[in-house]
Amino acid sequence: MDDLFGLTKQAIDLAFSKNIFSLNLYQYAKSSNMTRRDMIVFIESSVARELAELVVELDDYLIGGNKSLKEAYGYIPKPKARKIRNYLYGILEDAKRYEQDRRPGRKKKS
Repeated sequence: MDDLFGLTKQAIDLAFSKNIFSLNLYQYAKSSNMTRRDMIVFIESSVARELAELVVELDDYLIGGNKSLKEAYGYIPKPKARKIRNYLYGILEDAKRYEQDRRPGRKKKS
């Protein structure tokens, strides 16, 4: 579980510093055979809250939010900020989707 937190923090750093989007959370959780409970712990963690806050801040920056956000994220061009925002939001979506997919009960036929 600590690996997931570390990977997520590293993914955030790489996205902002080097524009590298390396973490596919859903695939990582599948390959690690994570349980639904593990994913719930991640979703409720401070790391996931930090991700959600970053997404909201980037949303505000992209729509021309307050001056402090312009100072904080002004070094990032808006197309790059949009990419980072979508990537970080995708990590949160993957966590929720994995948690939903691991619910007990009958599986839907596709």
